[in-house]
Amino acid sequence: MEIIVDHTLSLRAVTVEDTERVFAITDASRSTLREWLPWLDMTTEVQHTRAYIESNIAGYKERKCLSAVILFHGKIVGIAGFNNINHANETVYIGYWLSKGAQGHGIMTKVVHALCQYAFEELQFNKVEIRAAVGNTKSRAIPERLGFVKEGTIRSAEWLYDHFVDHVVYGMLANEWTKTS
Repeated sequence: MEIIVDHTLSLRAVTVEDTERVFAITDASRSTLREWLPWLDMTTEVQHTRAYIESNIAGYKERKCLSAVILFHGKIVGIAGFNNINHANETVYIGYWLSKGAQGHGIMTKVVHALCQYAFEELQFNKVEIRAAVGNTKSRAIPERLGFVKEGTIRSAEWLYDHFVDHVVYGMLANEWTKTS
């Protein structure tokens, strides 16, 4: 799977060959990413990233998930994709993270837009859902910019190292997407 977003930005299904680079940007962005991602303390060696990638490749083959590297000017700067693909309900759940140096340039908004297009136009799914911690204003800004509907809040949705955080749930339906895109 490859999605060309624009002349500087694309998505490509993650491969085992991406392991070292994904680990390197994870490690370099650890302090920033750790604020909202619960898996950073369990990703301390290249082998941990490799296991994650291999798991996602297997999940992709089983049509359960899709993990893609974000390429900006040809370099990996993050991961985005469908954390879960629910075929029965025609719903995908988008997750994403971006390296510290790549944040603040509008990259993730473009990436999420492209993933929505892929979900609605290629996969012909009915719904895209994004969940983000209530306090994660940067992550929440993306679905809000793209016109997602705030559907509600899930209390104590995720354990984040030493406390629970609530999640805001955003949804976009296929018929709404055609009106906004």
